[in-house]
Amino acid sequence: MSTADRLTDSLYGLGWSTVKKLPEPAAVRLGRTIADLAWKKRGKGVQRLESNYARVVPDATPERLAELSRAGMRSYLRYWMESFRLPAWSAERVRTGFDPKDIHFLTDGLASGRGVVLALPHLANWDLAGAWVTTKLGTPFTTVAERLEPETLYDRFVAYREGLGMEVLPHSGGSAFGTLARRLRDGGLVCLVADRDLSASGVEVDFFGETARMPAGPALLAQQTGALLLPVTLWYDDSPVMKGQVHPPIEVPESGTRAEKTSVMTQALANAFATGIADHPEDWHMLQRLWLADLDPAKGPS
Repeated sequence: MSTADRLTDSLYGLGWSTVKKLPEPAAVRLGRTIADLAWKKRGKGVQRLESNYARVVPDATPERLAELSRAGMRSYLRYWMESFRLPAWSAERVRTGFDPKDIHFLTDGLASGRGVVLALPHLANWDLAGAWVTTKLGTPFTTVAERLEPETLYDRFVAYREGLGMEVLPHSGGSAFGTLARRLRDGGLVCLVADRDLSASGVEVDFFGETARMPAGPALLAQQTGALLLPVTLWYDDSPVMKGQVHPPIEVPESGTRAEKTSVMTQALANAFATGIADHPEDWHMLQRLWLADLDPAKGPS
C-alpha cells in the first residue's frame, strides 16, 4: 500500500468517526497539521506530487517545488476535511460554498434536453462541486468511482456520495458505460474525473509537453449520445468558498473515424485541464504516476 493509500485509509477512519463532528475552524487546523506532518515525512506520495509539479512548473527551483508540494498537501487535506464534513453541512452552506464561473454552459445544456457530460481533473474538491450541483441546481447526476480496497471502504465511500445526491457506479465491471449512456440519452447529467486513465488503454495526449494517457469515456459518451461535453476546473483561494470555471463545450469533429474524433476531443479536454492546473498547481491532487515516462508498462497506473 502506497503512502497516499495509507493516508487515505487512515483519513477515512478518522473522518467518518470524528472530523464531521468538529467545528469548522478545528477541522481546518487538523487538516493543516496532518498535511504538514505528511509533507515533512516526504513519503512516496509527496515525492510523486513534487515530481508531477515539476512538469507543470518546469522552471521551478527545488525550493519552489518544495513550497508547492507543501501547499499541495494542505490543499489535499482541505479536500478531505471538507468532504468528511459535507454530510453535516446545511443546504445553505453547500449552496454558498462554491462559486463557479460560466455555469450557463451547464444550465443551458441541461435545459436543451440533450444531456451533459462534465469532465474534471483532480483539482480542489470535486465532491463539493457535485453537492453544489445537486443542492443549488437541484440536479441529480451519475458518476463512476474506482473500486477501493478493502470492500467496506468502497461501500462507505459510495454511501457517502449517494448521501450527497449522486448515483455512483463502479469503475470495474463493464456495465458503467451503458448506464451512463442511458442517463445522457434521457437528458441527464454525468460527472467524471477524467485526468488519469485507470485502464492503461486510454487516449494518449500531450500534457505539459509530455505524453500522458487519459480516459476515452467522456469523448465517447458525447459522440454516442449527442450529449454536451464540458470541461470544468476548480481551485481554492484564501476564502472558504471554492471557485470554479465551466469551460466552453468541446464539439465532436465533423470528420474522422471514431478513434480520431476521440483523440481530438480528449486532447481538447487535456488542454482545458492544463489551463486550470497551470493556474493553480497546488490544488492539483495528483499523488500518483500519470505520464507514460513514469509508468511501469507491466503494472500500468499506480
